[in-house]
Amino acid sequence: MDVLALEAKSVNGADAEKKSSSRPKPKPPKKAKRIVYFEVEIVDSKTKEKLLLLDKVEPTATVFDIKALFQKSYPKWYPARQSLRLDPKARCLRDEEILQTLPVGTTASFYFSDLGPQLTWGTVFLAECVGPLVIYLMFYFHLPFIYSPKYDFTSSKHWVVHLACMCHSFHYIKRILETLFVHRISHGTMPLRNIFKNCGYYWCTAAWMAYYINHPLYTTPYYGQQQVNTGLYIFLFCQVGNFSIHVALRNLKPPGSKIKKIPYPTKNPFTWMFWLVSCPNYTYEMGTWIGFTVMTQCVPVAFFTLVAFIQMTVWAKGKHCGYLKEFRDYPTLRSSILPFIL
Repeated sequence: MDVLALEAKSVNGADAEKKSSSRPKPKPPKKAKRIVYFEVEIVDSKTKEKLLLLDKVEPTATVFDIKALFQKSYPKWYPARQSLRLDPKARCLRDEEILQTLPVGTTASFYFSDLGPQLTWGTVFLAECVGPLVIYLMFYFHLPFIYSPKYDFTSSKHWVVHLACMCHSFHYIKRILETLFVHRISHGTMPLRNIFKNCGYYWCTAAWMAYYINHPLYTTPYYGQQQVNTGLYIFLFCQVGNFSIHVALRNLKPPGSKIKKIPYPTKNPFTWMFWLVSCPNYTYEMGTWIGFTVMTQCVPVAFFTLVAFIQMTVWAKGKHCGYLKEFRDYPTLRSSILPFIL
């Protein structure tokens, strides 16, 4: 019996050894990856004076993070006011660019430029729109010191003058509401000095066209009511189209997202212009002012329309080229602003 017991013990022991040997050995703990920190030097792009040396900057830090660190030493230069470049003549780096993806070594030099005081784009857009709205109404109500004293606070006898005021006011009220509730502005700020240039153009041209349209000696369009109605229909059609495009562009980009997508037509027929042009919002905007020109038959309005068309063409071409560079599958049929032409 003792012999049998010993044999049983030896068999059980052998089985236990086999089971223990068959179990996988625990893997040794992974060694933590070594983080290579960057040394960032910020230099004045004009004087080449060293402004700041940042030690142990994480490789995943963005340009915006570097701007925030720079502001701690120079509080007056907040991030929106800073321009950082890898070379004084190179392009300005975007805030979302990551340090380790830039063509620099572990010791990086950034060239700093002061962009000056900044304003948000929303503020600029509101100033551009509120000014023409108020200025036009001043001429419409014939406030003193604009025309002869005998015409102060008088009303025009021509229906087209009142219609033009309603259309002009509607256009700028629409733009104000779109700025507040529709547009998702990708650009954060612009230099304060630019507001005087932008507002000066819009305010002065609004005063110029308002002076002649509301003038007591204003003459109605040559073809009468038919011409006025034609201009009104073009104006309203393009205003609805412009608003439809702005809503489609808003829905294309979720709040806070900077991912760019190709805009395509939606179920709204006014967005079908996307099949033919890259910037139908500019196409409809141009049509709006063409309609206003036809309706009022006023030379200052025609001049404003021409200048606006040239400027919007420049913007549209820039956006169109940007789409072509960024998206390989971008529709080749599209033009910039005018289908099949421009």
